[in-house]
This record gives sequence, structure tokens and C-alpha cells, in this order.
Amino acid sequence: MTRALMFQGTGSDVGKTVLVAGLCRALSNRGLTVRPFKPQNMSNNAAVAADGGEIGRAQWLQALACRTSPSIHMNPVLLKPQTENGSQIVVHGQMRGEAKGRDYQRLKGEFLGAVLYSYAKLAQQADIVLVEGAGSPAEINLRSGDIANMGFATAAGVPVVLVGDIDRGGVIASLAGTHAILPDDDRAMIFGYVINKFRGDMRLFDSGLEAITGFTGWPSFGVLPWLRDAGRLPAEDSVALERLTAATRGALRIAILVPDRIANFDDFDPLAAEDNVEVVMVRPGETMPRDCTIVILPGSKSTIADLARFRDHGWDRQLAEHARRGGSVIGICGGYQMLGRVVRDPLGIEGAVPEAQGLALLDVETEMAPEKRVGTAAGRSLIFDAPVSGYEIHIGATGGPDCARPAVMLDGKPDGAVSADGRIWGTYLHGLFNDGAFRMAFLAAHGIGSEGRDHLAVVDEALDAIAAEMERYLAVDRLLALSETVSPIVGDNGKPLKSQRLRPLRLAR
Repeated sequence: MTRALMFQGTGSDVGKTVLVAGLCRALSNRGLTVRPFKPQNMSNNAAVAADGGEIGRAQWLQALACRTSPSIHMNPVLLKPQTENGSQIVVHGQMRGEAKGRDYQRLKGEFLGAVLYSYAKLAQQADIVLVEGAGSPAEINLRSGDIANMGFATAAGVPVVLVGDIDRGGVIASLAGTHAILPDDDRAMIFGYVINKFRGDMRLFDSGLEAITGFTGWPSFGVLPWLRDAGRLPAEDSVALERLTAATRGALRIAILVPDRIANFDDFDPLAAEDNVEVVMVRPGETMPRDCTIVILPGSKSTIADLARFRDHGWDRQLAEHARRGGSVIGICGGYQMLGRVVRDPLGIEGAVPEAQGLALLDVETEMAPEKRVGTAAGRSLIFDAPVSGYEIHIGATGGPDCARPAVMLDGKPDGAVSADGRIWGTYLHGLFNDGAFRMAFLAAHGIGSEGRDHLAVVDEALDAIAAEMERYLAVDRLLALSETVSPIVGDNGKPLKSQRLRPLRLAR
């Protein structure tokens, strides 16, 4: 029987993603076949799976840590927020509809079959499955129909380790409080805890560990220090964008305008990692710096709504002034759509607004359509004469006079558009800055030298460094022993779930 272990947090952003990724690499280094799994994820930072469809970028990273190809089964349910209280729902890599938060809470139990099916598929391939929860099991108001935390753990019979973040304070209370409020059946699934993000002398927390175990009866599986190498990994949540602002002032200043529904923001990690580049994240309400050379508009999950917010912040005027001064502007995916003259949504795919005027920096127009383009792509940059590779996740088609000057050729087809003077361009291709050769040519065109190293090599080194920290500070052998207590997955008929077919989902497109 395949072993399994689930890591749940006392709250969001306690470091579960990095912890699971580090353990994936540590166990892979031990010669085990490891698979990551997250039943339900909420993120606009998506990745393209090798078997088609999209998953959370965190599971793409964890697959890389396992040295395996990402699969739609590693994240069977992905919620992509479009509005303050509504999300697009992706199941097994494919868009299945949209739902308001309250409606999804009522519907989510219907996805348990899809979740268990994917988990069983991965279990067939692996020696061990490492499962990441979402949010916290302490959110007992969301327990009914849960598939992300204890709902999955109890249904799949997977033992749970609770993760607490000491850096944010109150870790003793958060662990003891979680123990106190969980229902008995859920509490029985937790077999211990890990303290994460510790700074300083760990011996000073010995009495804290004793207190937690005294309150809960749970043993500690270790205390992890603040992992500096985690800053070299792509982040899942947009709260991690803070780290980009802390970059050392460099010779080339690049401003990223952060829309409310920013998507795939790890596109810019490779630029931030360059010694001679400063990446400045300009958040809503902030003014775009006048001394930046390049402004980038990133992807957006809600292009029309974010266009309206751009104007609310005055970024449309600031961007036009930047262009008049001779600055460069780049749009990626939704940002590319915004740079055009108009964005139309006649079918109401993004919302109730049927049309919005763009920023008019490129002579192109976009129309939204139900079909979503999801896939990897490779080709060549026609602007910088360098190879490019990455992925596409978008709806909408863009055309117009400036498309006669495509930014790139992808798999033999033109993509994107370039202004007549060459200073403004856009493309649908995410991840293009990961390619070392392209990044070197791009920076050289702006007078900056670069080693031209592929960024995935940097990420891979970081994973090895983090795996070494896992082996040093966590009781990995005890965690492996705990993973052997997993229960078999069976369906209502008593047979293994792999023999069952999934029921059709009852969500309107």
C-alpha cells in the first residue's frame, strides 16, 4: 500500500508549500518515488500540466522537487478568483464554470469523488504521496463538505501533521487552539506538529514545545529555521510579492504594475534574481516611479475589471507619460490585452461589462471567447533574436495592425504585437524570462550584462538546499513511519476507487 502524509496549517501562508516541496526533494534524494497532491487550491498563479490542463503553480513546483512531470491529478480542484466573492472552477485541469463563494461552499462536496480519484491515481505511481492542505482545519465554519483539509484526510485515511508559523507570533495558541476546537474525529487524524520559520536560537523554544505537547498531546516532528533559499522559489500567494520590492537598487529599474487580480506573477522572479536589476512592485494606490526604464503589465484574471482599477489609480496617465518620455512597456497575457485599444466581452465571460477602452499603447483589439488556450509553447523572440519557451493560459483573441509585427514566433505561429518604434510590445507567453538565453538578450538590449543562466536551474539548486534543511531539522524517519498508517481508498461499493467512474459535474459553464 502506498504511504501518504498530509500537512495542514494553523492558518494560510504558514509555509506548507515550501515544506512539502522540500520533503518531496529530500525523499526523492533518498530514492523514493514521490508525488505531491493538493486536493483543492485557490490561486491565480497557475501552471500547465504535462497531461493537459492547468494546476496550481505550487504543485508544479512540488512536481519539479519530485523530479517528475506535473499532472492534473496533483491538484484536481483549482479555484481562480475573478471577483471579490466569485471564482472560476477548474477540475482535472479543465474549466468547469464559475461560482460565488457562498454557492461553492454548497457545491464543493460534489468534488470529493474527483479528488479521491486523482489521489488514487497518484498512489498507484508512488512510494509515498505528500499532501498539502489549504488554509486551515481550524476554519470549522467551512468544515461541511470540506475537500481541502480534514474532509479529505478523513475520507482518504491519511494521517495529518499540523504546521505552525512562529514568525507571525502566537504559535502556541494557534496549535493549542486548533486542538481545542476541532471535532473529535478530525482531531484524531492529527499525529503531531512542525514549527516553521524560526529565527534565532532554537533552544529558547524548548519550553514552548513542551507547552504545546502538554496542551495537545501531539509530539513535535521538528523546528524549521527561516529558509532563506525559499526566496529563490516561485511563490504561490501574491502576499509573497513583498520580497521582490526588497531587491537591491540596480542599474536597470523595472516597475511591475500589480493589478487586483494579478496572475502568474512568478514570471518576474528571474528578473528579480539578476544582480544588476531592481524589480519594483507598484501596488494599488502607489505611484509608478518616474526613473524606471521598463514598465511591465502582468497577467490578470479579470482584464476588464483591472483596466477600470488602472484608471482609478491614475496608472493610465502615468503609463502614457512614461511612454512619451521614451520608456519601454511590456504586456504579458492580460497585460498585453490591456495595452490595446479595446477589450470586448460580448458573452459576459468576465462579468457584466461588455466592453472597455484599453490603454491604446498598441494598435490591437481583443475579444473574449469561452475557449481557453492552455498549453506549453516554444519559439523565438523576433525583437531580441533569442529562443523563448513557456506556457499559455488565457481566453480571448487579439488582432490589429501592430500584430503584423509579432513579438515572438511560437511553434511556427506569430504571437503578440510590437509598436512601430519597437518600445512597446506584448505577448501571451508566460515564463519567457525563465529562459537564460532570452533574458540575456533582453537585458543586453538595455545595456545590462547577465550570465544567461536558466532560472529553473536556480530553483533546482534551492530545492536541494531546502531538502538538506529538512533532513537536518525534521524527524524525517519518524514522518516516514507515520506515513505507513494510511488507510486504503475504497468506494461506496467497497472496491478500490480506481475502478469507479466519476459522476458528471453539475456546474454550468
